[in-house]
Amino acid sequence: MSRPLSDQERRKQISIRGIVGAESVAELKRGFNRHLHFTLVKDRNVATPRDYYFALAHTVRDHLVGRWIRTQQYYYEKDPKVGAVGYGGNRLRTGRGAGNPPTLGPGLWLGWEPWEPLGCEPSLRAGIGGLAGLGFFPCFLDSMATLGHLQPRYEYGIFNQKIRDGWQVEEADDWLRHGNPWEKARPEYMLPVHFYGRVEHSASGAKWIDTQVVLALPYDTPVPGYMNNTVNTMRLWSARAPNDFNLRDFNVGDYIQAVLDRNLAENISRVLYPNDNFFEGKELRLKQEYFVVAATLQDIIRRFKASKFGSTDSVRTVFDSFPDQVAIQLNDTHPAMAIPELMRIFVDIEKLPWDKAWDITKRTFAYTNHTVLPEALERWPVDLVEKLLPRHLQIIYEINQRHLDHIASLFPNDVDRLRRMSLIEEGDTKRINMAHLCIVGSHAVNGVAKIHSEIVKTQVFEDFAELEPEKFQNKTNGITPRRWLLLCNPGLAELIAEKIGEDYVRDLSQLTKLHAFVDDDLFIREVAKVKQENKVKFALYLEKEYKVKINPSSMFDVHVKRIHEYKRQLMNCLHIITMYNRKPPRPEGTGCPRAAPAAPGYHMAKMIIKLINAVAQVVNNDPMVGSKLKVIFLENYRVSLAEKVIPATDLSEQISTAGTEASGTGNMKFMLNGALTIGTMDGANVEMAEEAGEENLFIFGMRVEDVTELDRKGYNAQLYYDRLPELKQAVDQIKSGFFSPKDPNLFHDVVNMLFHHDRFKVFADYEAYVKCQEKVSELYLNSKAWTKMVIRNIAAAGKFSSDRTIKEYARDIWHVEPSDLKIPPPNEPRDAGQDKTPNGTAA
Repeated sequence: MSRPLSDQERRKQISIRGIVGAESVAELKRGFNRHLHFTLVKDRNVATPRDYYFALAHTVRDHLVGRWIRTQQYYYEKDPKVGAVGYGGNRLRTGRGAGNPPTLGPGLWLGWEPWEPLGCEPSLRAGIGGLAGLGFFPCFLDSMATLGHLQPRYEYGIFNQKIRDGWQVEEADDWLRHGNPWEKARPEYMLPVHFYGRVEHSASGAKWIDTQVVLALPYDTPVPGYMNNTVNTMRLWSARAPNDFNLRDFNVGDYIQAVLDRNLAENISRVLYPNDNFFEGKELRLKQEYFVVAATLQDIIRRFKASKFGSTDSVRTVFDSFPDQVAIQLNDTHPAMAIPELMRIFVDIEKLPWDKAWDITKRTFAYTNHTVLPEALERWPVDLVEKLLPRHLQIIYEINQRHLDHIASLFPNDVDRLRRMSLIEEGDTKRINMAHLCIVGSHAVNGVAKIHSEIVKTQVFEDFAELEPEKFQNKTNGITPRRWLLLCNPGLAELIAEKIGEDYVRDLSQLTKLHAFVDDDLFIREVAKVKQENKVKFALYLEKEYKVKINPSSMFDVHVKRIHEYKRQLMNCLHIITMYNRKPPRPEGTGCPRAAPAAPGYHMAKMIIKLINAVAQVVNNDPMVGSKLKVIFLENYRVSLAEKVIPATDLSEQISTAGTEASGTGNMKFMLNGALTIGTMDGANVEMAEEAGEENLFIFGMRVEDVTELDRKGYNAQLYYDRLPELKQAVDQIKSGFFSPKDPNLFHDVVNMLFHHDRFKVFADYEAYVKCQEKVSELYLNSKAWTKMVIRNIAAAGKFSSDRTIKEYARDIWHVEPSDLKIPPPNEPRDAGQDKTPNGTAA
């Protein structure tokens, strides 16, 4: 029989902030027990921690539903501009529910995490990726006053990463196996999506016929705003075979084939393609991308045509006002098929003239570029598109012809320019350049950090920017302080609130007020104390989960990134080997590189993971090193793990080659949580240095212009190897099998890449990186000076709120004014507090 919980334990499970009436607490308990008994059919004798979580989740959802419905009523009645965020066919992983921790009544905050002991994080794990999982996307959901029409509801995420004998092993991420208490299926809004077939032209226009139909079933998840009664909707789509799918085969006895065909149709939302930074032209991936695009656009047009709440009748039949009512943001090229699909709907179905349809389409779409790596930009083979989406290929050809005619009229006889700007790339395999399609079909194009946007304009899409310079903008990414400070680091959040008040949660720019406390000895000690408490908690977690004991007083040097050569985990690894070789290493330095998984098919990334673990095996078991240096690779990096790692970090590694990282958002999370940054002038690091002062970051290495000059001269890794003895020693150890005695040639491919195929120039920045790390060690020994620099960084983090980013998108791209109007709660009249009409966005 389990012992009763202490008062302190109970407070940990359900905490109440603000003034909450006893009736609200009693109601919460009644709801919890009701769902435990009547929804889950369990009592406390047999209920598991997961059952308790599900009962709690259903209870919270009950409290959200009234606000959810009222929000939709409000959007329909006010008919504001509709926002759709395109992230089609790619990744989504928003952590434990999107948006904010739900608030029940005036200030009731749930902080109970009974799933933690099980390790059953109930994340919305329809996939994972830098952008969608831990990057900008969940933060934008939190900040937007929109409904996001998103992507397939994958039954399996990318994978769960396990490390076995130092190697990455992928296991199926069956995130829906226990159900999802937050989502609501909407079969009444199921929509058909067409594939294959052929196109028939007649006097009345083109007709796409003899297609294979797959049904798109929407699942809605509530996304609560922060203390404003707004509950928006995240919509995911699941593929379903039609009921009559191959019924003929079934009737003649070929039951197995009928079932197999049905499974084939539903595979679209079974599992996603994982490669984040390497494009592979696979048919299933194109199907996934078009599937979400087609379903979403049908849904948007249905909503556009209906203007009354609950109405299914089409009342708008003229599309002139479509761009005034609808804004669609294409995040990267994954939803690019939305452009020809909307043209197909306008021209083939709604019978609009081409020119009018194209004008409406361009004014509706905007495109955000998230990568400058050429191998990551999608280029679909023409043959594949012709087979899968024959009408769309015709439309793309027509768009391209008109586009090239325009270019030719401006630049006569410039054939090379026509080739560079064409949507169709000629060669052994004819391909469609999807980034070019996005630029041509959008009214605005933006990068996600100042330096990235400049590279987009001057290098990646130089010809397009020269043609339409006004089209190109910058929108620096941001993070939500609700999840990435209040929720994951309550001690620091509370400490800040005591000094500057609680309004910074909604207006992060108020953090600048902390500059007044940089020399406050008491505040310095309190900030250091919060950090130390977070480190102690994380050290205990590491000891429990990884059986590695680390000294909480040592520096927690953390590298959190997807494994990719441009993020240069190898340079960090070379520095760890250098510290190891120096014995004793830097004072109380704990190097802890951590990374999100490598894509399953990415050989070099897997070799880098194996190398890091091989180095860790040697370092952590060397008695001469003892507790001075420990190296840990944390497997299966995810939102719940990030919420432990980030508050405990002292030093954040942001060391990509200058000009390769679009923005980064991890750098912002670490900065907000009191970590100092060692990094190159790349991505958002540049703006972080502008805000905090370059002297308050550890900046090293080549700038973009230095990289360009080195490319021009030719990068020769051998020169650095010959000149730098410590680099030579570290590389020779990897090459000779010092870290892989059972297989001395294990890391041959890694060494070969570093010498002969390293586009990201690890050796060129190695010396500056090691010297900068020495400055880090020196400052860390002076706790007061270190903490003062930490406070300056936190005070400068206000720019990097996703609230600011979304306001910029709203004003500059979607042409709407964000509203701070608070929708009345369900227990108040619907017109309460609505004496002004907002111009906010909705869907």
